[in-house]
Amino acid sequence: MAIAGARSAFAAAVIWLAFRRSEFRWNKVLLCGGVAYAVMMLTFVAAMKLTTAANAILLQYTSPIYVAILGMIFLHEKPALQDWLTMAATGGGMILFFQDQMSEGGMLGNILAIASGVAMATMAVCMRQQKEGSPFVAVLVGNVLTFFCGLPFMFDSSPGMGGWAAIAALGCVQLGLAYVLYSLAIKSVVALEATIITMIEPILNPIWVFLLLGEWPGFWALAGGGVIMTAIAARYVLPALKPAAVLTEKESSGQ
Repeated sequence: MAIAGARSAFAAAVIWLAFRRSEFRWNKVLLCGGVAYAVMMLTFVAAMKLTTAANAILLQYTSPIYVAILGMIFLHEKPALQDWLTMAATGGGMILFFQDQMSEGGMLGNILAIASGVAMATMAVCMRQQKEGSPFVAVLVGNVLTFFCGLPFMFDSSPGMGGWAAIAALGCVQLGLAYVLYSLAIKSVVALEATIITMIEPILNPIWVFLLLGEWPGFWALAGGGVIMTAIAARYVLPALKPAAVLTEKESSGQ
Protein backbone atom coordinates (compact mmCIF):
# COMPACT_ATOMS: atom_id res chain seq x y z
CA MET A 1 0.00 0.00 0.00
CA ALA A 2 2.88 2.35 0.79
CA ILE A 3 4.50 1.65 -2.59
CA ALA A 4 1.18 2.11 -4.40
CA GLY A 5 0.56 5.44 -2.66
CA ALA A 6 4.06 6.81 -3.20
CA ARG A 7 4.09 5.68 -6.83
CA SER A 8 0.79 7.45 -7.45
CA ALA A 9 2.13 10.67 -5.94
CA PHE A 10 4.84 10.81 -8.61
CA ALA A 11 2.32 9.81 -11.29
CA ALA A 12 -0.07 12.59 -10.29
CA ALA A 13 2.76 15.13 -10.56
CA VAL A 14 3.67 13.94 -14.07
CA ILE A 15 0.04 13.98 -15.26
CA TRP A 16 -0.51 17.47 -13.83
CA LEU A 17 2.66 18.78 -15.49
CA ALA A 18 1.64 17.28 -18.84
CA PHE A 19 -1.86 18.80 -18.80
CA ARG A 20 -1.35 21.89 -16.62
CA ARG A 21 -2.21 24.20 -19.53
CA SER A 22 -5.28 22.19 -20.50
CA GLU A 23 -8.80 23.04 -19.43
CA PHE A 24 -9.92 21.14 -16.33
CA ARG A 25 -13.55 20.09 -16.69
CA TRP A 26 -14.88 18.57 -13.50
CA ASN A 27 -18.01 16.44 -13.55
CA LYS A 28 -19.48 13.35 -11.92
CA VAL A 29 -18.35 11.01 -14.69
CA LEU A 30 -14.69 11.99 -14.29
CA LEU A 31 -14.90 11.75 -10.51
CA CYS A 32 -16.42 8.28 -10.92
CA GLY A 33 -13.53 7.40 -13.22
CA GLY A 34 -11.05 8.69 -10.63
CA VAL A 35 -12.60 6.58 -7.87
CA ALA A 36 -12.57 3.55 -10.20
CA TYR A 37 -8.87 4.15 -10.91
CA ALA A 38 -8.05 4.23 -7.19
CA VAL A 39 -10.11 1.08 -6.56
CA MET A 40 -8.33 -0.63 -9.47
CA MET A 41 -4.90 0.19 -8.02
CA LEU A 42 -5.67 -0.68 -4.40
CA THR A 43 -7.52 -3.93 -5.08
CA PHE A 44 -4.75 -5.07 -7.42
CA VAL A 45 -2.06 -4.38 -4.82
CA ALA A 46 -4.08 -6.30 -2.22
CA ALA A 47 -4.69 -9.15 -4.68
CA MET A 48 -0.94 -9.46 -5.32
CA LYS A 49 -0.48 -10.09 -1.60
CA LEU A 50 -3.34 -12.59 -1.28
CA THR A 51 -2.93 -14.68 -4.42
CA THR A 52 -0.25 -15.38 -7.00
CA ALA A 53 0.93 -12.61 -9.32
CA ALA A 54 -0.22 -14.70 -12.29
CA ASN A 55 -3.75 -15.02 -10.90
CA ALA A 56 -3.93 -11.31 -10.09
CA ILE A 57 -2.78 -10.19 -13.54
CA LEU A 58 -4.88 -12.74 -15.44
CA LEU A 59 -8.08 -11.94 -13.55
CA GLN A 60 -7.55 -8.17 -13.76
CA TYR A 61 -7.25 -8.50 -17.52
CA THR A 62 -10.73 -9.95 -17.80
CA SER A 63 -11.61 -6.23 -18.03
CA PRO A 64 -12.32 -6.22 -21.82
CA ILE A 65 -15.42 -8.31 -21.12
CA TYR A 66 -16.75 -5.69 -18.71
CA VAL A 67 -15.75 -2.87 -21.06
CA ALA A 68 -17.72 -4.50 -23.88
CA ILE A 69 -20.82 -4.69 -21.68
CA LEU A 70 -20.49 -1.21 -20.15
CA GLY A 71 -19.56 0.29 -23.51
CA MET A 72 -22.77 -0.98 -25.09
CA ILE A 73 -24.84 0.47 -22.23
CA PHE A 74 -23.18 3.84 -21.64
CA LEU A 75 -21.26 4.60 -24.84
CA HIS A 76 -23.40 2.86 -27.45
CA GLU A 77 -20.16 1.32 -28.79
CA LYS A 78 -21.26 -2.12 -29.92
CA PRO A 79 -18.38 -4.58 -30.36
CA ALA A 80 -18.05 -6.15 -33.79
CA LEU A 81 -17.66 -9.88 -34.29
CA GLN A 82 -13.92 -9.31 -34.79
CA ASP A 83 -13.75 -7.68 -31.36
CA TRP A 84 -15.34 -10.70 -29.66
CA LEU A 85 -12.95 -13.01 -31.51
CA THR A 86 -10.01 -10.83 -30.47
CA MET A 87 -11.15 -10.92 -26.84
CA ALA A 88 -11.41 -14.70 -26.97
CA ALA A 89 -7.97 -15.02 -28.55
CA THR A 90 -6.27 -12.63 -26.11
CA GLY A 91 -8.00 -14.32 -23.17
CA GLY A 92 -6.74 -17.70 -24.36
CA GLY A 93 -3.29 -16.23 -24.86
CA MET A 94 -3.26 -14.91 -21.29
CA ILE A 95 -4.18 -18.37 -19.98
CA LEU A 96 -1.33 -19.92 -21.98
CA PHE A 97 1.03 -17.16 -20.87
CA PHE A 98 0.45 -17.93 -17.18
CA GLN A 99 -0.08 -21.67 -17.70
CA ASP A 100 2.65 -22.79 -15.31
CA GLN A 101 2.11 -20.04 -12.72
CA MET A 102 -1.62 -20.17 -11.97
CA SER A 103 -2.90 -21.48 -8.65
CA GLU A 104 -6.27 -22.51 -7.26
CA GLY A 105 -5.62 -20.90 -3.86
CA GLY A 106 -6.06 -17.35 -2.62
CA MET A 107 -9.81 -17.01 -3.14
CA LEU A 108 -10.00 -13.55 -1.55
CA GLY A 109 -7.09 -12.39 -3.68
CA ASN A 110 -8.77 -13.77 -6.80
CA ILE A 111 -12.00 -11.91 -5.97
CA LEU A 112 -10.06 -8.67 -5.46
CA ALA A 113 -8.31 -9.18 -8.80
CA ILE A 114 -11.68 -9.54 -10.53
CA ALA A 115 -12.86 -6.38 -8.75
CA SER A 116 -9.75 -4.65 -10.07
CA GLY A 117 -10.72 -5.70 -13.59
CA VAL A 118 -14.24 -4.31 -13.16
CA ALA A 119 -12.76 -1.05 -11.83
CA MET A 120 -10.37 -0.88 -14.80
CA ALA A 121 -13.30 -1.26 -17.17
CA THR A 122 -15.29 1.42 -15.36
CA MET A 123 -12.35 3.82 -15.55
CA ALA A 124 -11.93 3.26 -19.30
CA VAL A 125 -15.63 3.80 -20.01
CA CYS A 126 -15.76 6.97 -17.87
CA MET A 127 -12.72 8.40 -19.64
CA ARG A 128 -14.13 7.54 -23.05
CA GLN A 129 -17.39 9.30 -22.14
CA GLN A 130 -15.33 12.48 -21.76
CA LYS A 131 -13.50 12.18 -25.08
CA GLU A 132 -14.58 15.72 -25.95
CA GLY A 133 -13.61 17.01 -22.51
CA SER A 134 -10.74 16.34 -20.12
CA PRO A 135 -10.37 12.58 -19.65
CA PHE A 136 -6.99 13.03 -17.94
CA VAL A 137 -8.79 14.45 -14.89
CA ALA A 138 -9.97 10.92 -14.01
CA VAL A 139 -6.45 9.50 -13.73
CA LEU A 140 -5.19 12.63 -11.98
CA VAL A 141 -7.92 12.34 -9.34
CA GLY A 142 -7.39 8.58 -9.14
CA ASN A 143 -3.69 8.93 -8.41
CA VAL A 144 -4.32 11.59 -5.77
CA LEU A 145 -6.88 9.33 -4.07
CA THR A 146 -4.48 6.37 -4.21
CA PHE A 147 -1.77 8.51 -2.64
CA PHE A 148 -3.98 9.49 0.30
CA CYS A 149 -5.10 5.87 0.77
CA GLY A 150 -1.49 4.73 0.90
CA LEU A 151 -0.26 7.62 3.05
CA PRO A 152 -0.94 5.98 6.47
CA PHE A 153 1.26 3.03 5.47
CA MET A 154 4.26 5.16 4.49
CA PHE A 155 5.45 5.90 8.01
CA ASP A 156 6.36 2.33 8.98
CA SER A 157 9.72 2.26 7.24
CA SER A 158 11.75 3.96 4.54
CA PRO A 159 12.70 2.12 1.32
CA GLY A 160 16.09 3.88 1.21
CA MET A 161 17.55 5.93 -1.62
CA GLY A 162 17.52 3.02 -4.06
CA GLY A 163 13.93 2.21 -3.18
CA TRP A 164 12.82 5.82 -3.61
CA ALA A 165 14.55 5.97 -7.00
CA ALA A 166 12.71 2.83 -8.10
CA ILE A 167 9.38 4.18 -6.84
CA ALA A 168 9.98 7.49 -8.63
CA ALA A 169 10.76 5.64 -11.87
CA LEU A 170 7.62 3.51 -11.50
CA GLY A 171 5.47 6.55 -10.77
CA CYS A 172 6.87 8.78 -13.51
CA VAL A 173 7.20 6.23 -16.32
CA GLN A 174 5.06 3.16 -15.60
CA LEU A 175 2.06 5.20 -14.42
CA GLY A 176 2.59 8.90 -15.14
CA LEU A 177 3.81 8.82 -18.74
CA ALA A 178 1.68 5.76 -19.52
CA TYR A 179 -1.55 7.46 -18.43
CA VAL A 180 -0.64 10.72 -20.15
CA LEU A 181 -0.52 8.74 -23.39
CA TYR A 182 -3.64 6.76 -22.45
CA SER A 183 -5.56 9.99 -21.78
CA LEU A 184 -4.64 11.24 -25.25
CA ALA A 185 -5.40 7.92 -26.93
CA ILE A 186 -8.83 7.45 -25.34
CA LYS A 187 -10.05 10.46 -27.33
CA SER A 188 -9.43 8.63 -30.61
CA VAL A 189 -10.09 4.94 -29.92
CA VAL A 190 -13.13 3.23 -28.45
CA ALA A 191 -12.94 2.01 -24.85
CA LEU A 192 -12.70 -1.66 -25.88
CA GLU A 193 -9.74 -1.01 -28.20
CA ALA A 194 -7.95 0.95 -25.48
CA THR A 195 -8.42 -1.94 -23.05
CA ILE A 196 -7.49 -4.82 -25.37
CA ILE A 197 -4.38 -3.11 -26.73
CA THR A 198 -3.05 -2.51 -23.21
CA MET A 199 -3.04 -6.29 -22.71
CA ILE A 200 0.36 -6.11 -24.43
CA GLU A 201 1.72 -4.76 -21.12
CA PRO A 202 1.97 -7.98 -19.07
CA ILE A 203 3.47 -10.03 -21.90
CA LEU A 204 6.32 -7.53 -22.24
CA ASN A 205 7.48 -8.41 -18.72
CA PRO A 206 9.51 -11.53 -19.69
CA ILE A 207 11.01 -9.57 -22.59
CA TRP A 208 12.32 -6.87 -20.23
CA VAL A 209 13.56 -9.58 -17.86
CA PHE A 210 15.42 -11.24 -20.73
CA LEU A 211 16.96 -7.98 -21.97
CA LEU A 212 18.02 -6.77 -18.51
CA LEU A 213 18.68 -9.99 -16.61
CA GLY A 214 19.32 -12.54 -19.34
CA GLU A 215 16.56 -14.93 -18.20
CA TRP A 216 14.88 -16.75 -21.07
CA PRO A 217 11.05 -16.80 -20.98
CA GLY A 218 9.42 -20.22 -20.76
CA PHE A 219 7.63 -22.03 -23.57
CA TRP A 220 4.12 -21.16 -22.35
CA ALA A 221 5.05 -17.49 -21.93
CA LEU A 222 6.30 -17.37 -25.51
CA ALA A 223 3.25 -19.25 -26.82
CA GLY A 224 0.72 -17.09 -24.96
CA GLY A 225 2.53 -13.87 -25.82
CA GLY A 226 2.60 -14.87 -29.47
CA VAL A 227 -1.15 -15.53 -29.50
CA ILE A 228 -1.91 -12.15 -27.88
CA MET A 229 0.41 -10.17 -30.17
CA THR A 230 -0.96 -11.92 -33.26
CA ALA A 231 -4.59 -11.31 -32.24
CA ILE A 232 -4.02 -7.61 -31.50
CA ALA A 233 -1.97 -7.08 -34.66
CA ALA A 234 -4.59 -8.81 -36.83
CA ARG A 235 -7.45 -6.78 -35.35
CA TYR A 236 -5.95 -3.30 -34.89
CA VAL A 237 -2.47 -2.91 -36.38
CA LEU A 238 -2.85 -4.43 -39.87
CA PRO A 239 -6.16 -2.66 -40.68
CA ALA A 240 -4.56 0.65 -39.62
CA LEU A 241 -1.60 0.06 -41.94
CA LYS A 242 -3.72 -0.73 -45.02
CA PRO A 243 -4.93 2.86 -45.72
CA ALA A 244 -1.35 4.13 -45.45
CA ALA A 245 -0.15 1.43 -47.83
CA VAL A 246 -2.91 2.23 -50.34
CA LEU A 247 -2.11 5.96 -50.13
CA THR A 248 1.59 5.32 -50.70
CA GLU A 249 0.80 3.13 -53.71
CA LYS A 250 -1.42 5.84 -55.24
CA GLU A 251 1.23 8.50 -54.70
CA SER A 252 3.91 6.34 -56.34
CA SER A 253 1.66 5.77 -59.37
CA GLY A 254 0.89 9.49 -59.65
CA GLN A 255 -2.84 9.14 -58.93
